[in-house]
Amino acid sequence: MIRAYTPFPDHVRLAVRLTPNASRDGLEGIETTADGECWLKARVTAVPEDGKANKALVKLLAGKLRVPKSSISLISGDTARKKILRLEGEPEDLMKKLDALGTA
Repeated sequence: MIRAYTPFPDHVRLAVRLTPNASRDGLEGIETTADGECWLKARVTAVPEDGKANKALVKLLAGKLRVPKSSISLISGDTARKKILRLEGEPEDLMKKLDALGTA
């Protein structure tokens, strides 16, 4: 199974490839790169300045996963398209929600 996330004892790390300035906000499934890395493709209408696109990504994921925005934080990729997010919570529950979104 292709996964864009990695479970840990108290959280899940999610790899995301973000496209800012899109025509709409949304999640577009999993992308696998030539080197075998997997990323959840996401689009937001926000511009990539002053953290606006990152904030829009957190809001989008929080809504789709039905978790508080405060439970999602950026580990790496603040100014890059490829980001690693930390999703706080019960890993089993988060993985089920991610799988239901088709992001396994």
